[in-house]
Amino acid sequence: MTRTVETTPYDDQKPGTSGLRKKVRVFEQPNYAENFVQAVFDAVDGKAGATLVIGGDGRYLNRSVIQRAIRMAAANGFGRVLVGQGGILSTPAASNLIRTRGAIGGLVLSASHNPGGPDEDFGIKYNIANGGPAPEKVTEAIHARTRTIDRYLTTDDADVDLDAVGETMVGGMPVEVVDPVAAYADLMERLFDFAAIRAAGLSIRFDAMSAVTGPYAREILVNRLGFAADSIMNGEPLEDFGGHHPDPNLVHARALYDAMMAPDAPDFGAASDGDGDRNLIIGRGRFVTPSDSLAMLAANAHLAPGYAAGLKGIARSMPTSAAADRVADALGIAAYETPTGWKFFGNLLDAGMATICGEESAGTGSDHVREKDGLWAVLLWLNILAATGKSVDAIARDHWARFGRNYYARHDYEGVAQEGADALVAGLRARLAQLPGTTVAGLTVETADDFAYHDPTDGSVSERQGIRILFAGGSRVVFRLSGTGTSGATLRVYLERYEPAGGDLDGDTTERLADIVAAAEELAGIRRHTGRDRPDVIT
Repeated sequence: MTRTVETTPYDDQKPGTSGLRKKVRVFEQPNYAENFVQAVFDAVDGKAGATLVIGGDGRYLNRSVIQRAIRMAAANGFGRVLVGQGGILSTPAASNLIRTRGAIGGLVLSASHNPGGPDEDFGIKYNIANGGPAPEKVTEAIHARTRTIDRYLTTDDADVDLDAVGETMVGGMPVEVVDPVAAYADLMERLFDFAAIRAAGLSIRFDAMSAVTGPYAREILVNRLGFAADSIMNGEPLEDFGGHHPDPNLVHARALYDAMMAPDAPDFGAASDGDGDRNLIIGRGRFVTPSDSLAMLAANAHLAPGYAAGLKGIARSMPTSAAADRVADALGIAAYETPTGWKFFGNLLDAGMATICGEESAGTGSDHVREKDGLWAVLLWLNILAATGKSVDAIARDHWARFGRNYYARHDYEGVAQEGADALVAGLRARLAQLPGTTVAGLTVETADDFAYHDPTDGSVSERQGIRILFAGGSRVVFRLSGTGTSGATLRVYLERYEPAGGDLDGDTTERLADIVAAAEELAGIRRHTGRDRPDVIT
């Protein structure tokens, strides 16, 4: 029986680029999660009788919110709910399930690469029928509803047994608990040459970071590809990710990095994040930046069966290095520079204008789903290694010899006081028109702007997406405030130096970026505005 529960709005439920993310304690406030879920349902047209997908990365609060969301879906007239066994669905697997089962959309319960546990982070994101994150017009409607909400709908049904695959009824609505891995693994087997990967005799190390991709890695890497079971590190999803930060970077995946730099390292190392949409790629003795990985995957994608016909285009987020642009130029296909946020790629993918997309924040994917996909990137790398017989290091060196190298790093200043972060950005914006032609730390500023994106698919315009300072010779620095944190502000500074083919292609990244770092400080006054002498994380 449907029950109406009176409620009052919270004033902090504006979704960011990846949904609503807050501390668990915030979500545990009375009706907080219910308010947001009801606002999503109120903003969705055509939900009567429609299928809804629900799942998440297994973090603390995941199961509780899923049970409440199922009852609310029944009370709001949905026709069926598909939920991952154990409440588990990686973000790319959820996207695939939405697409293959004809769902109207899905609730993805995750805070991605942010830490989990009672004192850490939780999140809810709504994905639409194409499997991708809701566009701004939908998130704006959701936010507007959160500000006026006065009731939510639910039922008094008992909890669903999330651990038992099968179908039960809640409020007269079928709830189907599905294997979270099988359909996704089948898709990967269609895209990549599993037989060639098995025959290549490669050794690997994959760090699932006690997050969602553990079950996916066991099924695909061990059961289907035959890698040893002990190739997987931290393979059991835990509510607090084992007390670790599930972000696949060189700080939080240090054990993997150290293993891959050792003399007895396996051929290939990789990691994924909390919800399985990001990746870290390391060969024996060779770390590959996400920007370089995107470019190298695009240059070699034709070696995998799913991409043998070639690419339609390559898209990258604005802060991502321009390495992929050079590949697109060589292939004679379009290159797109978008704001940060996978929803912008979704428009290009849906329009058939791009095949492979990527972000410097370790997210890479293709038109097989409408999310970035960590294991997809791992498998494409393995397919390339198997097809070429080369090492990761050899592939990187060959790529730079052909296209040149974009030395690249991202400096993150986390939990910065919002006032200081806003003042830094405002100061830069006020000076943009005066910067071209000036010299900063020995570098000549060629252009400077606040990036605005004109979507070629629908004509929409997204302004103030990050401040770009471009120097003569192809180097640049970008300043951007991130929307993925849950407390304070995160200032991200992106540093890039282009070295043409024939130049110093195997230098030390820190040394090669030293003058760009100095220019960033001189331009923005990072120490003065943040009170920090150094970044919290360098990737």
